[in-house]
Amino acid sequence: MEQNQPSFLFASSFFVLFVGVMIVSMFLLQTDPHMPLIVSLVLILGAAKRLGYKWEQLEEGLLTGIQTGIKPMLILMLVGVVIAVWMMSGTVPTLLFYGLQLISPEWFAVSALTVCIFVSTFTGSSFTTIGTIGVAMMGIGAALGVNPALAAGAIICGACFGDKMSPLSDTTNFAPGIVGVELFAHIRHLLWTTVPALAITYLLFLFLGQGGSGDLPNVSAMLSSLEASFTVSALALLSPLLVVVLAAKRYPVLPVLVAGIVTGLLTAMFLQGEYSLGSVFNVMQSGFERETGNELIDEIVQAGGLQSMMWSISLIFIALALGGVAQKIGLIESLFQHLSRFLSKRGHLIASTAAGSISVNLMTGEQYLSILLPGKTFQSYYEKLGLQMKNLSRTLEDAGTLVNPLIPWGVSGAFFAQTLGVPVVDYLPYAFFLFLSPVFTLVYGYTGIGMGREAQN
Repeated sequence: MEQNQPSFLFASSFFVLFVGVMIVSMFLLQTDPHMPLIVSLVLILGAAKRLGYKWEQLEEGLLTGIQTGIKPMLILMLVGVVIAVWMMSGTVPTLLFYGLQLISPEWFAVSALTVCIFVSTFTGSSFTTIGTIGVAMMGIGAALGVNPALAAGAIICGACFGDKMSPLSDTTNFAPGIVGVELFAHIRHLLWTTVPALAITYLLFLFLGQGGSGDLPNVSAMLSSLEASFTVSALALLSPLLVVVLAAKRYPVLPVLVAGIVTGLLTAMFLQGEYSLGSVFNVMQSGFERETGNELIDEIVQAGGLQSMMWSISLIFIALALGGVAQKIGLIESLFQHLSRFLSKRGHLIASTAAGSISVNLMTGEQYLSILLPGKTFQSYYEKLGLQMKNLSRTLEDAGTLVNPLIPWGVSGAFFAQTLGVPVVDYLPYAFFLFLSPVFTLVYGYTGIGMGREAQN
């Protein structure tokens, strides 16, 4: 049977149906996104058969899509183990102990944002930042009575700053690399959207950051429980310090996380007296559990483990399979081809690029594809309009990298929600930096501000 390229009507209809199924299921039916994604996957497989595709071809698309997420899924598994080990070693309890004494409720959001910006810039990884300091900051926020959604929003904004701006970040290198822009020219051009978006984010968090109760007796009780249940020592911070240093030196993320696990286990052994191999393996598998006598401390430290990440990994697995099939049958390409009719003006071109990145994020849940596919599709149109390629790489970064955490079934969104314990739909209203950046990209596209002419880097 001859294969047929999906028409724009077919592609757009499926896209609308897919988004509709996800919205109805998650917001009206209050279900997890897994089953709606499977329903959508079955629908697209059935449609692909009608277009003439053989099962072997569709299976290839499934596997190819999943393959793109193998590394993020491995990172998620290791981060789950790191969190459990750092609870057991006293690393996170020590951060909580010091943080509760240094950070006030009134300044929590700004403090969390700033600390996460610092860590993410030096590591180049939002995953590492969220899985380490982000977990500790959520605990501090809970102790200070800060709205969890507000706390998560501040942490995620800071963590994603490094994803966008750090020269150590994969996406910061990937976006300019696929369109031939020099790395630091790309980073300098990103300042046009980053500076105003970050400034507004700080102002909003200054205004909203006074959401904590700052109950001093409660904090005092928590400090006492931490000291009674763990050996609180600066030595417990050596493991996360090593992780930050190794990441800053551009060691691969998987060995860096393994180093964090190994040093965390050594800390647990010599500082906390955890010598039972069976107990250690159980913690790494199922998470850390300890009753400290303080209910809030128990809720914070009973976390992590390999199994804690399986919800996110299964979600990412299904989303990537769906995205792989959509790409295999040309559904995404069909959407892009129709957009090309509106690319004769600068503003429309920038908006179409951003819409393309967001659409790929929605359809596949994968930020690398949301940079790669629109980047290759729209590059020639930027050349025709005499626009510098760094305008394209900036748009890809703002609408690709930063939008992924705002999608519940996105790789970043699923990970952040699971690790911080706050659903995407809850922290989304506070993720100011993430949606302000693409807004400024669109504004510049239509006004011409910060847009270089001439097809050069």
